[in-house]
Amino acid sequence: MRRILAILIGPLLGCAVLVAQTTPAIQATGNSTINVTPDQAQLSIGVVTQGATAQEAGTLNATLSNTVQNALKSVLGLSGTIQTVGYSVYPRYSSGNTQTIIGYTASNTVQVTTTNLSIIGTLIDTANQAGANSVSGVTFGLQNPDPVLQQALAAASKQALAHAAAIANGLGLTTGAVISAQEGSSYTPVITGNAPTTTSTTPIQTGTVGVSATVTVTVGVGAAR
Repeated sequence: MRRILAILIGPLLGCAVLVAQTTPAIQATGNSTINVTPDQAQLSIGVVTQGATAQEAGTLNATLSNTVQNALKSVLGLSGTIQTVGYSVYPRYSSGNTQTIIGYTASNTVQVTTTNLSIIGTLIDTANQAGANSVSGVTFGLQNPDPVLQQALAAASKQALAHAAAIANGLGLTTGAVISAQEGSSYTPVITGNAPTTTSTTPIQTGTVGVSATVTVTVGVGAAR
């Protein structure tokens, strides 16, 4: 009967498995995270209004939303875009056992995207001053994360090969050609930056964006020379 020998390494060192197959091989995992300065920001800005009728609530909302969006456009200029991501009109009910409609609420939410990170605080203040009553979801990212992801994948690949070589050496073996490789990646904001020194606008910390990659390789092994 063919024997299978499995070797597990702790989480910090990844996982490696030596299997008895047609071509003996070791499987190992490498990880890499690269933190970079973001070059894009997004935030959600909403206007919520109420009225006795759906039409009244909607009309009030349209007027106020136009005011807010025009104010935002004056700050954005050519450095960003505004996109509607949510609109609704719904009834409000009285409390108690017998519920009746007592009015309507209209909500209009836009997503503001900008490549000028220095104006985020100004955008928030401008929206509030123009009548917005919902500002949330400030996130920072990269317009094109691919170059950074490729760097992370390259570093993770080297680490995976180093793990495989170390395990093979410990077993008295040598590594050969790579049989297969699998990748995984993630893209998450890491808030670590300092707030602006000015106190005239809402302080926003841009921090850094973390781009992570995981590479799992299967490498052939042979007897030590």
